[in-house]
Amino acid sequence: MDHETELLELLREDARHSTADLARLTGHSEAEVEETIANLEDDGVIQGYTAIVDWDAVVDERVRAHVELNVTLDRETSYRDVAERLAGFPEVRGLRLVSGDYDFALEVEGDSMREVSRFVSDKVAPLPAITQTVTHYIMETYKQGGYRFDDGGDDDRLSVTP
Repeated sequence: MDHETELLELLREDARHSTADLARLTGHSEAEVEETIANLEDDGVIQGYTAIVDWDAVVDERVRAHVELNVTLDRETSYRDVAERLAGFPEVRGLRLVSGDYDFALEVEGDSMREVSRFVSDKVAPLPAITQTVTHYIMETYKQGGYRFDDGGDDDRLSVTP
């Protein structure tokens, strides 16, 4: 594995690694690590650093939804055009063009189900290229960003015997 890939894997695992830790883990000098990270940031490979939050553990829990979007494009409109418009909304936390039964996977966040519903119906659905929306509210998160949200391994399912 090359130096850049090794650093990226370590940062993906824990972005709080210090430069000294990364140097020790990779066998490179701190200066080399700092330079490589700066280059990766400048080249747009590293887009930012973020915390993985278990929103279910927060008192003022946010409502999150996965929204499937179907679009119909015309000669003047591309997927990128639709994506740029959608990505501009602050409620949109994630946006991906996907293959399969729908075109875009939209991750939306709001203070309430009503707020998320109104956002989808008032801001997303009226866009000319959008032909269908299907909203799925996220009820529980078990794993995100490669990190598992375990509750101590308790299995709350009832036993079933034949």
